Amino acid sequence: MKKLTSNSLIIIAMILGIAVGAIMGEKAAIFAPLGNLFLKLITMLVIPLVFFSIISGAASLGKTKSAGKVGFLTLAYYLVTSAISVLIGIGAGSLFKPGLGVTVPEALLTDSSVYTEAGKVAGFWDTIIGIVPNNPFESLITGNILQILVFSLFFGICLASLDEKKQKPVLDVLSTVNDVLIKMVEKILLLAPFGVFGLMANSIAVFGIDILTLVLKLFIVFTIALSTIHFGMIPGLVALFTGISPLKFLKTLAPAQILAFSTASSMATLPVNTRCCEELGVDNTTASFVLPLGATINMNGNAMLYGLIAMFFAQMFGIEIGASQFVAIVLTSVLGAVGTAGVPGPSLLVVAVLAAAGVPVIALPLVFGIDRILDMMRTSTNTLGDASCAVIMDSIIKREKKEALAN
Repeated sequence: MKKLTSNSLIIIAMILGIAVGAIMGEKAAIFAPLGNLFLKLITMLVIPLVFFSIISGAASLGKTKSAGKVGFLTLAYYLVTSAISVLIGIGAGSLFKPGLGVTVPEALLTDSSVYTEAGKVAGFWDTIIGIVPNNPFESLITGNILQILVFSLFFGICLASLDEKKQKPVLDVLSTVNDVLIKMVEKILLLAPFGVFGLMANSIAVFGIDILTLVLKLFIVFTIALSTIHFGMIPGLVALFTGISPLKFLKTLAPAQILAFSTASSMATLPVNTRCCEELGVDNTTASFVLPLGATINMNGNAMLYGLIAMFFAQMFGIEIGASQFVAIVLTSVLGAVGTAGVPGPSLLVVAVLAAAGVPVIALPLVFGIDRILDMMRTSTNTLGDASCAVIMDSIIKREKKEALAN
């Protein structure tokens, strides 16, 4: 009898988790510890993995002529694809009009000031100042990913500027630590089927499927818009810039997609996403630089959702959206998506998008009630977007190397 692969076991575990959750109902929450333990084990490695891999990746890229160009193109790719994702969300909302005819159930309404306060976004300069750590060690302890990224990038770039003799001992240590962390990830992933089963069973137990009937049309439109990004835009960009077929790209990234869906965390999926990209031929140096950055600032699925929800609530309350509101939605959605941490949680930053467009936030519990399900879906798209950037950037670097050798 042929032995099942780890990917097959994870898929089976996910299906079993959904079935057990549907059959047992709230009692399926007893399996939550399995998922929580797995998520905690893999999350345990995220901060050190990001810290060491970013330094190593920045130092290695800093030695190449492509370093500055790759950094600029990576940031530009993430921002542009997020903006396109918002437009897809707005377009889907305008076309299908999911908010028309929806009545807000009073039982789901709470004090909207709670969401308004939680969803506040800092101003431009507050944001810029806030990403620079007062103490990088404190940032490591508290898990402030953006501050860790800034320090790691700065450290790695400056490390690359030193003499090779001085660089080598530090790079050797970084490489060894990275190898150890990856080995730890591989060991933890042996528990993935159990963790995925627990996460899925608990998700169904806690949130159920009844809540979906309240905003079923929104969920359907969200799925259509997300599928357009997931199966159309992202693989299409990879095919356009690298020649890799969409089917091969999606198939190779499947393990990362399954894990992203079950954990709803881009950060927790980072190690698996890195491994999948390397299977596509992406150099570890490029993956170590692009993917952690993407897991922090690239949120295609979130950006699309913000645009769609703004349209949903505007239609629900009969509010006309003009040109200035559309611009506000796009800008706030992109910046909000960039500021969203790559961990599970309600999309509180959607409040900033609604406020920018002048749309009431009183019905937000409607969305937060199903947010975990939406979060699982959009996180899968977020991580796929990260991978697409890594594949494209790696292709650019290799192409430039070939051209340099030819000349």
